[in-house]
Amino acid sequence: MFTIEQIHEAFNKVKTGEDFPRFVQDLKRIGVSHYDNFVTDGSTLFFGRDNFVLEGNSKYPSLTLNEESSSTKLKQAITIHQQGQSDYPTFCKQAADSGVQKWTTHMINMTVTYFDKFGNIMVEEKIPQS
Repeated sequence: MFTIEQIHEAFNKVKTGEDFPRFVQDLKRIGVSHYDNFVTDGSTLFFGRDNFVLEGNSKYPSLTLNEESSSTKLKQAITIHQQGQSDYPTFCKQAADSGVQKWTTHMINMTVTYFDKFGNIMVEEKIPQS
């Protein structure tokens, strides 16, 4: 099974959203099937084979989620981030401002799905193959 150190090693290669497809491939190689990232504090649950779950600690101070979710604002933040115009902390703040509670990244389906606090899908997109 994978370790938090292996995940951190893969994450440390990410500078902008442009690096995300390579990050996903690195996680897939070490055995991560999918992960849930919680926007309020950056904590993450990583899932692998045989019901293996690894919990990642908070990455930043708590963010307040906007009470009203906006798929439009989220799509703008995603586009800017994918173009390499924002770093990870900025993207997380923009996601919180858009009302995102969490996103789930699936290495098998190669998708990222963003959810509001009610569990509604705000945006789902395919991860480009790098």
